[in-house]
Amino acid sequence: MTEAMRVIEIAGAGGPEVLRMAERPRPEPRPDEVRIKVAAIGLNRPDIQQRRGLYPPPPDASDLPGLDVAGTVDAVGQGVDTAILGRQVCALTNGGGYAEFCCVPAVQTMPVPQGFSIEEAASLPEVFFTAWNNIVLLARFADKETLLIQGGSSGVGLAATQIARHLFDGTVIVTASTPEKRQLCLEFGASHAFDYRDPGWTDQVRAATGGQGVDVILDGQAGPYTQPELDLLRSDGRLVLIASHLGKTAAINLNDIVRRRLTLTGSTLRPRSPAYKGQIASQLTDRVWPLIETGQIRTHIHEVFAFDDMRRAHALMDSNDQMGKVVVRVAP
Repeated sequence: MTEAMRVIEIAGAGGPEVLRMAERPRPEPRPDEVRIKVAAIGLNRPDIQQRRGLYPPPPDASDLPGLDVAGTVDAVGQGVDTAILGRQVCALTNGGGYAEFCCVPAVQTMPVPQGFSIEEAASLPEVFFTAWNNIVLLARFADKETLLIQGGSSGVGLAATQIARHLFDGTVIVTASTPEKRQLCLEFGASHAFDYRDPGWTDQVRAATGGQGVDVILDGQAGPYTQPELDLLRSDGRLVLIASHLGKTAAINLNDIVRRRLTLTGSTLRPRSPAYKGQIASQLTDRVWPLIETGQIRTHIHEVFAFDDMRRAHALMDSNDQMGKVVVRVAP
């Protein structure tokens, strides 16, 4: 008889009130998967969009939200080395993280960094996977280049800032909405932090670069921001969109893209194959995790909530007042 587990599911599109505690059978790992006894969950913007009915999970994924988990491997599927049993790991899931047990491809797991709590470990996978995928693999960020991050105080923004600074000796410029958020960005390695609500923010970015512009921009707003961002790029610059919160369409100068050899691209990581995500997990473990363990690269947790308090955690995410990550503790 299959044992039960507690989960938090979405009753229907809406606000935090649509989240509800339920019981479901514990999942069994499929070939090449591990099952994690979840101790902590990291919350992410896709969780919020899924709850609102704006981000349906892929067809083969769990209907439960949750892309970040940390805990202990308690079962393995066919083809997985049993030596991983009992290890503490954090993982990027394909969904299903809002549960006491979650199955995930083994290649998407990473060790809990030495000296890190399980809550800190849960804050790592999604933001570092996203930052690495977009600024390193897609934008081809190179040594000594300049990166502009829209929304620098987010978990992804702080991760991208540190990757650019500590692995590429890059210059990072960020935008953020409050003095407190901008100060946090500066503490994490940004050279300049500007208020994107200021009509002159593009002039401030241009002035900070001596009029030269930036090499790479990471943005989740799109819409009316797109052309001003393209204008800020140097020749051969790259603009990477990870969302389109302010609009799915934009009027842009295509001739300028051709003339200055600009790249406009975008990504969503969730539908990518386990092999692709496993490649990122391996690169993070090799290149970023050692810097995390020495304290050169850090995480920032805004608040830790109890599993029963998931609605309150979502309400905080809805307010957009958080800086860094919001984490939910599943086990006491």
